[in-house]
Amino acid sequence: MGIHLDIISPEGTVVCQEVDRVELPGAKGRFVVLKDHAPIVSSLVEGDIVYGETPAQAGHGAGAFHIKSGFVEVVDNHVIACVEPK
Repeated sequence: MGIHLDIISPEGTVVCQEVDRVELPGAKGRFVVLKDHAPIVSSLVEGDIVYGETPAQAGHGAGAFHIKSGFVEVVDNHVIACVEPK
């Protein structure tokens, strides 16, 4: 695993997990964050945040969380998504 993912909502922490990839519903389209991704801040639109292992790896588990909106910061293999759940 190479990325620490935190998904936070007004109710509290939803996900706090080590993952290999995170797919996010960005305002300009979906995008994927992998290990060593460039730093970025983006707004998020309604859709699913999908996280887990890369297709080449198996057994680490995967998940998805549906959001209404939010924003994400990616820095130093840490993805922090502050979201409004649907």
